[in-house]
Amino acid sequence: MIVEKRRFPSPHPNIHLYTVTYKADGLRIKGLLAEPTEDGTYDGFLYLRGGIKNVGMVRPGRIVQFAAQGFVVFAPFYRGNQGGEGNEDFAGEDRQDAFAAFQLLKHHPKVKKDRIHIFGFSRGGMMGIWTAVEMKEKAASFVSWGGVSDMKLTYEERVDMRRMMKRVIGGPPHKVPEEYEVRTPLNVVDQIEAPVLIIHGEQDQNVSIEHAYLLEEALRKHGKSVETWYFHGYNHYFPPQHNREIVRRLSTWMHSRKSGNMVK
Repeated sequence: MIVEKRRFPSPHPNIHLYTVTYKADGLRIKGLLAEPTEDGTYDGFLYLRGGIKNVGMVRPGRIVQFAAQGFVVFAPFYRGNQGGEGNEDFAGEDRQDAFAAFQLLKHHPKVKKDRIHIFGFSRGGMMGIWTAVEMKEKAASFVSWGGVSDMKLTYEERVDMRRMMKRVIGGPPHKVPEEYEVRTPLNVVDQIEAPVLIIHGEQDQNVSIEHAYLLEEALRKHGKSVETWYFHGYNHYFPPQHNREIVRRLSTWMHSRKSGNMVK
């Protein structure tokens, strides 16, 4: 699955970092891989970034933060970024980059094949939902942190992003409704088998709490395993100390999950 792998400076003595080139949808895509240096096998962690292009780009420190919790972490940059081929289209065809990244982890020699978790932040929440749908019982868990769940709602809320969304998606929702529908996975979450954790700040102005409520409602409607951590007074970015605490908590939550845990 990996075409090229090169060492990248790591801020952590026990975590190796690599820039990776891999194939997705016939394109050469770039990403960042973090591996604990100790021998043994680990849970896999697919980190799906937010933003687009250089906004919200993967940060090595963030990837290492999760790897230090006992994961092999892979974070795709998405097509067209950091020298990768193709162009992002905001959870359209570029979701294939996430699917292929999941398979990359599945074939990684240090990853337990049945212990691969999906994590999506902001726009990555949408990518994560689609990946959890695509992988079904193959995913050990899915965490959405400040994640998008409805593309039309994003257009309505984020006036500052409308110009970009029109360019990338092809127009506003009233002109190309099918393009927004095809990116919004709320109607297919019945296919998710992995347990789900939703983390969201109630004062989030980038991705409103409504996205979390919509995802929670859709999952509960189908009797899926879903847990929510909603934080009063927090926005899209949590204070560093609390951020670190939540990383530890969600890592513990992930390690304790089993695929297919359904609500009785």
